Amino acid sequence: MATKAYVLIETAVGKTKDVLRVLQQMEGVKEADAVTGEYDIVAVIEAENLNSIGELVTGGIHTISGIQRTTTYLSMSV
Repeated sequence: MATKAYVLIETAVGKTKDVLRVLQQMEGVKEADAVTGEYDIVAVIEAENLNSIGELVTGGIHTISGIQRTTTYLSMSV
């Protein structure tokens, strides 16, 4: 079973569309939507395990130009 997480992303002023385009083409990103509120984008990501989620966030998402801050929430089965 894949590990799923929600990544809340704050972008630099005027960069939301650019970041969104990159995210929507990135492997492991299942959905990415612009939203209102404290964050600018919410992305749903999936990977094989927790380590792969970490690699996707730190090695992929964090490298996108225009991202200022992220917060990641792991999905849990209850």
